[in-house]
Amino acid sequence: MSQLNDETISETEEFSGAVTATTGGRIAFIGVDPNSADFLTLAGARALREADLLITTKPLRAVLDDAGVELPTREDTHFLAELPDVVDFEVKSASEGRSVARLVAGDPLIEAGIAGEAQACARAGCPIDIVPGVPMLTATPTLAGVSFPGHAVQLVAVPDDAHMVDLPAQGSVTLSCGPSQLPGVVAGAVQAGRAKDEPVLVTTGAATPRQHSVLATLGKVEKVAREQAVDDEPIFLVLGPAAERDEALDWYESKPLFGWRVLVPRTGADCRRLVERLRLHGAVSEEVATISVEPPRNPQQLDKAVRGMVDGRYEWVVFTSAHAVRAVFGKLEEYGLDSRALSGLRIATVGADTASALHTWGIAPDLSPSTVQTVAGLAGEFPAYDEVLDPINKVFVPRADIATEPLAVGLTELGWEVDDVTAYRTVRAAPPPLETREAIKSGRFDAVAFTSSTTVRNLVGIAGKPHAQTLVVAIGPATVEACEEHGLRVDAMAPRPGQIELADALAEMARRRRDALAAAGQTVTRPSAKRRRRASH
Repeated sequence: MSQLNDETISETEEFSGAVTATTGGRIAFIGVDPNSADFLTLAGARALREADLLITTKPLRAVLDDAGVELPTREDTHFLAELPDVVDFEVKSASEGRSVARLVAGDPLIEAGIAGEAQACARAGCPIDIVPGVPMLTATPTLAGVSFPGHAVQLVAVPDDAHMVDLPAQGSVTLSCGPSQLPGVVAGAVQAGRAKDEPVLVTTGAATPRQHSVLATLGKVEKVAREQAVDDEPIFLVLGPAAERDEALDWYESKPLFGWRVLVPRTGADCRRLVERLRLHGAVSEEVATISVEPPRNPQQLDKAVRGMVDGRYEWVVFTSAHAVRAVFGKLEEYGLDSRALSGLRIATVGADTASALHTWGIAPDLSPSTVQTVAGLAGEFPAYDEVLDPINKVFVPRADIATEPLAVGLTELGWEVDDVTAYRTVRAAPPPLETREAIKSGRFDAVAFTSSTTVRNLVGIAGKPHAQTLVVAIGPATVEACEEHGLRVDAMAPRPGQIELADALAEMARRRRDALAAAGQTVTRPSAKRRRRASH
């Protein structure tokens, strides 16, 4: 398929000036979906991880970088457009004892068309490995919810210059073609004796948030494809009985947030769990930094408190954020210590993300609020100081430069002496790019997920208020309050603070919204689509 191999070497091309390998490395040809790293196999990931250098295209490198796949460094990456003779370079590198990863779009032999390149390397004496990829010809029907069992199915490769494609007269067929090849596919199907009203499932934007599958007929497939396809992207077709899929198997495009563009304002905290969970629900996230986390201006107070914690001067340590966890353990590492330094201490936390940060150090909290995950909620459940049972009456509360007064006051009233210590400070980030700011204000985001009250205040400060059409979800009561203070309508709140819970709350709200629109007989669209329709009138 020309859409996948425009930068690869054809199977029939003759290679000149090959360098004969003598000893050393190997060359691994690794296939991956050009739109998503989700279909990279374990064998492919292992080969990439163990490679000394990578040869690929810039778009493929970007797809794997975005997914966090472990790859050779940028310095050890060579792009096809920069290599006058890719085979000579591969063979020379392997002969020097280096392990070469040649990353291609699609399955190496079925779709990417690099058999000639692999043959030339093998004939030059290089050991080669061909790591299968997941062919989009089989992956796309699965993504579209097509089931083939019970149907005879044929995979058809469409030649780039075909005026009429040779197709079987009966049975189910799956194929991929470009828009210019589609008339040849239809002509071939009619020539084979297939009826104009035969069902055809048309899928465009395969394995992307734009994926869209429509059941058409052979006579109308060209019109449907033209309406759906973007530029020269591949069009995937399923002809015959299997095209009439069971709606219950439409698992991918029916995700509650499928195709949604979600804004994730973040602090210096890691939002990977939120972004990944949103992705599982079908959304595309765009993170915007609203603050950066920096050490306190006066670190001596934190140093003193951490030394006191190690020396046994505290009964409790209360962590109210993942930042606080990282700040304290960062100090412990400076002293050459680890989580064993907290042996004998009782630990309290607020929020699932705080507890998760502690778990990375092998520590489970002794106390977390059972109801409301706030500092006030923790203060309401914290045990009172008992001079008989508690040998020490001091509590260490590492916090941001914004005081946690409800907690300190609450613990003091319970008889504890509180060391409320600034462990880190937050600084407002620079504004995001103009394009992002305009998208926020004009309603081109479908939703915004706020993870703290600070992200609310700082996002409004550096980028402006999200458009009223944009749905708003908040991680907890304090964040809801901050939203309301800035005139933002909150559409949903996580049942308890946590990144996964926040993503799930948005997905559940989207699911209810979709069901309500469908029940009212209205077209189900994303929130941003409504704004775009208004702007077009």
